[in-house]
Formats: sequence, C-alpha cells, structure tokens
Amino acid sequence: MCGIVGYVGKKSVVPVILEGLRRLEYRGYDSAGIAVAGNGAGLQIRRVEGKLRNLEEAIRQKPLDGTYGIGHTRWATHGRPTERNAHPDRDCTSKIVVVHNGIVENYLGLKKELIAEGHKFTTETDTEVIAHLVEKYSANPGNGHRSSLEEAVRQTAKQLTGVFASRDFGR
Repeated sequence: MCGIVGYVGKKSVVPVILEGLRRLEYRGYDSAGIAVAGNGAGLQIRRVEGKLRNLEEAIRQKPLDGTYGIGHTRWATHGRPTERNAHPDRDCTSKIVVVHNGIVENYLGLKKELIAEGHKFTTETDTEVIAHLVEKYSANPGNGHRSSLEEAVRQTAKQLTGVFASRDFGR
C-alpha cells in the first residue's frame, strides 16, 4: 500500500501535503516524495529513501513551494526502496509526474515498447510507465493533434492491466 495526498488551493502546498502524508505514513515507509508547482518556478520535486522524516529534512535543506502538488509514501512492489525509485515518477520531459497505488502487471511489455519508441527510463518502477504513456498520448494521440491531459490519461488507462488499473476507465 502507498499513501497519496494531493492539494490545489491558495495555501502553501508543502505543509498541507506533508501533514496528509504524516497521517498516511503507515501505508508506505520505504521512500517518500513530493512534486509541487504554481509559484512560477515550474515543477519542483524532492524524493528520498526511507521514512517521511527524511523527506521533511530534504525540504528543509532545499525548500520548495507552490499552490498545487502531490505527495507519496511508498511501499515498494517493483524496484528497490531507493531515492531513485521513490515517487513521483517522471516522463522524458519532466513535465508529467505520476504517483500510483497498485501494480501495473503488464508494465514490462509496455516499457519495452516505450523504449523502442525512444523513451528513457530512470527507475525500476512500474509507475514510471504510466508517466511515459501519458507523455506519448499527450504528444501524439494518433490523429494529428495534441490530446488534452484528460484524453491522454484515458488512453493510458486503457493500456494498463493490474490492481487499481482498468481498461474501462472513463466509460
């Protein structure tokens, strides 16, 4: 199990997400991460191995802030419990981040296809496949125009099999 907290609003996002993760830390204790945006500095990410207190220390040493974001405490199912494998996972552009609770059973086949298309992977996680699929469907949906994020997520979800993944997403 993993703990996932997201926030969009007027408050400073980091304290809100950290408090939410603190309440969910029992759901994931081998790594933690946060991605925030909305302050003009673009997408900012911090990830650490170990417990939430390590993420809090990383943020203390290198602060980040924004008005929206997502945080994650991880219980590893794919890939070792390392900073490299902590969520949020990114796509090739580092503009799309994903956190995920569950198992993408067909991630190895999807990863192989994405690598053949030129995608570069940096983790051992199944979740990173989701970020790259959203990137793929955002950039080239197959009909000559850019998809909305919502449509790219729908197309991605249709490709996934496993726990917390559904081919019927959005129907």
